[in-house]
Amino acid sequence: MVNDPVGDLLAQIKNASMVGKKTIVLPYSRMKKEVSSILVREGFLSGLQVTGEKPKESLHIDLRYQGKVPVITGIKRVSKPGLRRYVNVKEIPIVVGGMGASVISTPSGIMTGSDAKKKHIGGEVVCLIW
Repeated sequence: MVNDPVGDLLAQIKNASMVGKKTIVLPYSRMKKEVSSILVREGFLSGLQVTGEKPKESLHIDLRYQGKVPVITGIKRVSKPGLRRYVNVKEIPIVVGGMGASVISTPSGIMTGSDAKKKHIGGEVVCLIW
C-alpha cells in the first residue's frame, strides 16, 4: 500500500521518462487524475486515459518527448504527508523563471500556480515541475 499516491505518481513519471518509456499504468485515484490532467494541459505529458471498471480503474499516462529527450527535466514533491506546505497568493512559487509549473490544491480545486494567482487564492503546494 502506498502512503503517498501523488508522490508515487511523480516518481513513476520521472523514472519512466528517464528510461524512455512511452506509457505508464497506475492505479486510479481522483487526485492522481487531476494532477496528471494539469500536466497534460501544461504540455509536460501527451495524454491521459482512465480504463477499467469502477473498483479496478487504472490511469494510462502517455509521456512526452522532444526527439529522444524527455520534456520533463525535474519534478519535486513539495507538500508531503508528514509536512504539508500551504502558501497564500503572494508566496506561490515561480518555477524556473516561468518555464515550469507549480501544482496547487485550492478550495476551488487543483490548478496551476498561475491560475491560482489569477483567481487570487492560495492553497497547498502539491509539486513543482520543470
